[in-house]
Amino acid sequence: MVKRLAAIVTMLGVLGWAMPATAQSLIRDAEIEADLRRIADPLFLAAGLDPASVRVFVVNDPSLNAFVAGGQNLFIHTGLIRRAETPEQLAGVIAHETGHISGGHLSRLRDAVGQANTEAIIGALLGAAAIVAGAPQVGTAVMAGGATVAERNLLRFSRGQEQAADQAAIRYLESESLPPTGLYEFFKILETQNLRINREGPEYLRTHPLTRDRINFLGASVEDSPYRGQTLPPEQHVAHARAVAKLDGFLGEPMDVLARRNGDSFEDRYARAVALFRRGDTDRSLELVETLMLDQPDDPHLHELEGQILFESGRIAESVPAYREALRGVPDAALVRFGLARALLETQDDANIAEAAALLREVVRVEPDNPTAWRFLGIAEGRLGHDGRASLALAEQAVLVRNQEDVQLHLRRARQHVQPGDPDWIHLQDLEQAAERLQLTSNG
Repeated sequence: MVKRLAAIVTMLGVLGWAMPATAQSLIRDAEIEADLRRIADPLFLAAGLDPASVRVFVVNDPSLNAFVAGGQNLFIHTGLIRRAETPEQLAGVIAHETGHISGGHLSRLRDAVGQANTEAIIGALLGAAAIVAGAPQVGTAVMAGGATVAERNLLRFSRGQEQAADQAAIRYLESESLPPTGLYEFFKILETQNLRINREGPEYLRTHPLTRDRINFLGASVEDSPYRGQTLPPEQHVAHARAVAKLDGFLGEPMDVLARRNGDSFEDRYARAVALFRRGDTDRSLELVETLMLDQPDDPHLHELEGQILFESGRIAESVPAYREALRGVPDAALVRFGLARALLETQDDANIAEAAALLREVVRVEPDNPTAWRFLGIAEGRLGHDGRASLALAEQAVLVRNQEDVQLHLRRARQHVQPGDPDWIHLQDLEQAAERLQLTSNG
């Protein structure tokens, strides 16, 4: 059975880099997601959670914020990642949010405000999260999301829950031999910011009430911690600096990035390479990527960026080797696999299309709620003459984007090719049931 989102999913479509000022969006990037996972997964384990069951999403929003929603879903704003001075500060916030998950605060919240309203908001957020980059974006990509302000008014925790999450965060951090210094520093940043901006205060404080008692408690905990002075490994600091540089390059104004990031450090060159790419200066961007590869020739994410630049500039055949090299370094990265598949599909070569289909089947196995991957799988299967599988894949996409007309169209076509006893028969039956549920929720 194909796993689907439990919440009602509202898909708002894929947008390019220019986002409306009022829109909230999600970012998919293999390198940044891996960096966050290296920080978060040990904390999830310390909380008794299965890391594989906790989904981590990056929200394209400049505010200092993070929140948990819809069960075990953690949303982290780009503003928090970019403003965090150290990965320890990021770890402190993640540990605190993990405390809300493990403390059952979300279930109590749903009881307080009503299941239907909660699911509507979570559904909009997760609907956006289900999207992987559509053409032409692959690699780092921005997707449209929903519930731009709704969670501010709904996902609020009490002071007691905040204190409990702080205490839990300290335990989780100490399990990694870390003091709560990062969380304490983050709270101090929030306190300082709150004094100099509008009366509503930072985004985080609207849903996470901050009191002087909490700050004092964390300050004392830092002083008393047996791990005072301990930090994450140096490679984690390098990874965080790279994530910030990449976000700067993709989200900042290109000319501003080129002016600010004018140094010779790896991170500055990384940010400039992305900014040049966004300006359309492909040759200079690739030249900078090549200098980075001289420093780190085996870095898979540099090869991924090279592949993205080549692909999006129309140099499809050249992008394929770059994506292959990237996937060799991170064979489990679904986004890199998706990028290679997209490039192979564009070559129009039969052997490449067969390989693309195989890659996309693996992507949807890992990310079954990814409608764009299902769409491209449907295209690949159709080009291979697998009409039944193509229709099933396109029906999956239609279910995920809640397009009832397309669901019925592709199911009718699938029934013409898939018969009882066929390997795809169970898949067809699963989709029939999903179509019925979709109609019920739409009518209800």
